[in-house]
Amino acid sequence: MKVTNRVREIRQERQITQVKMAQDLGITRQTINAIEKGKYNPSLELALRLLVYFNVPLDQLFYLEEE
Repeated sequence: MKVTNRVREIRQERQITQVKMAQDLGITRQTINAIEKGKYNPSLELALRLLVYFNVPLDQLFYLEEE
C-alpha cells in the first residue's frame, strides 16, 4: 500500500499557488511539488500543518492506496 494525497487538487480548487502555499507554511515550493507528485511523504508535523492549512480531516487529504 502507498500513501496518496489530494494536496494538488485541494490547492488548485482554492486557487492557491505553490509559491503562496510554501510561503504560508514556511517550506519550499519544491517540497510542495514533491508531495503533490507523490515523490515525498511529509513528516507527521507537516502533514498536520497541511490539515490545519486546508481545514480538512485527515482522510480528505491523505489515504492509503493498493499498489
